[in-house]
Amino acid sequence: MFGYDTGVLASILEFDKWKSYFHHPGSIGVGVIVSALTAGCFVGSLIAGRIADKYSRKRTIMIACVVFSLGAAIQCGSINRAMLIVGRFISGLGVGVLSMTVPMFQSELAPPAIRGRLVSFQQWAITWGIVVSYWVDYGLHFVQSDVAWRVPIGIQIVPAAVLFVAMFFMPYSPRWLVNHGLVDEAHVVLAKLRAMGDLNAPDVVTELEEIKESVQVDGVTAVRSYTELFHVPIRRRVLIGIAVHALSQLSGINVTLYFAPTIFKQSGLTGKNASLLAQGLSGVVNCLFTIPAILWIDRWGRRKTLMFGSLGCGIAYFVQAVATGATQHKTFDENGDLYLNLPTGPSYVVIVMIYVFIASFAMSWGPVSWVYPSEIFPMHIRSKANSITTAANWLFNFGISLVSPILIKHITWGLDLIFAIIMFVSIGIVYLFFPETKNRSLEDMEIIFGGSVWAHRDKKRIAEYDASGMLGQVEKQNT
Repeated sequence: MFGYDTGVLASILEFDKWKSYFHHPGSIGVGVIVSALTAGCFVGSLIAGRIADKYSRKRTIMIACVVFSLGAAIQCGSINRAMLIVGRFISGLGVGVLSMTVPMFQSELAPPAIRGRLVSFQQWAITWGIVVSYWVDYGLHFVQSDVAWRVPIGIQIVPAAVLFVAMFFMPYSPRWLVNHGLVDEAHVVLAKLRAMGDLNAPDVVTELEEIKESVQVDGVTAVRSYTELFHVPIRRRVLIGIAVHALSQLSGINVTLYFAPTIFKQSGLTGKNASLLAQGLSGVVNCLFTIPAILWIDRWGRRKTLMFGSLGCGIAYFVQAVATGATQHKTFDENGDLYLNLPTGPSYVVIVMIYVFIASFAMSWGPVSWVYPSEIFPMHIRSKANSITTAANWLFNFGISLVSPILIKHITWGLDLIFAIIMFVSIGIVYLFFPETKNRSLEDMEIIFGGSVWAHRDKKRIAEYDASGMLGQVEKQNT
């Protein structure tokens, strides 16, 4: 749902039938239409925390599916820009709730040793949605009627319906059950998830006791307002969670996803078919290069994955900025569309670097930006904290998607240089401040984040806890 809705409008923005139906919106109009979704996502992610705590993660996901479908139906039937914008905002409410709740739901169900891998599947599902939307758009752009854009938008309802039905067969989060006094039900869920239904399995009994103890402690220190999230000692984790999502968006990934056909056309792929085809291939690259992260994120660790990803993204952007800035010759057509008129060689370099950037992001920030915030918070603030961090994701997404059409048109390669600098700076931020969380239980995070804010200096303390047996039990069980 999230991925399909992200990608579907990117190609439609270039459809002649869509442009004429909505009276050829300019760069500001396009920015408002695109960012309406992310504005809804911002609001949805903020309200998701309280809903998920009260009605459960499972029911919250089902509610979000209904809201999303309503928005998709309004978009599909739009007769003017206002209706389209309202529909995208309503769909955004659903996506915002899902983007906060689903990773948290996955992390609370998953065993620590493969938690990163399982939560990474969300990002892979997002990339599949993007791929499908790109190729659906490509197949329908030949149709010379409103069907060309109404059908791709309407298809969004299908995955929402599938997820809604599938959730009937999903368990409730055992941590949510214990938090609501349903310990026996939580015991059964853990047994099914960890030991094929064996209630007496040692791992099941141990994990249940850890959850019960954690919930008891959390009950004493429960956060009653969002402002308490910014008090010591939890403030550090909240700021790191916000930073992960903010840097993920400041990588510029959604500039590429939302406006790929425009970027490819500017870079020298003349002809609508060529730019849409290149966009379809970028979706395939995004999907394929998410697989290594799924397979090895729990071996590589979160820190190394993010730092190497930032290095790849930064290099790709820098090369792209140099190639464009040194050779571009700006011209505008009768519709005001910009062409950079790059020579053949630099044009190919820019296109290749776009793919290198997408691959680097897909292997790193794409999955880790969902994994890391979902695992670092204690139970008593997990919903509220994740709603804040996810809202930060959508706030930055909103701002970038709103101004990107204007920046792409006016500063061209300067935007690439800005993103390159951000990516290089992010390497230092991750190294200095982000602790490693691979193979740690959710209850272990109190110790992981209990030391110095300088993560690179805290390794000795963590190693001492590992050696004493107070931490790292997961790794010992796996060896």
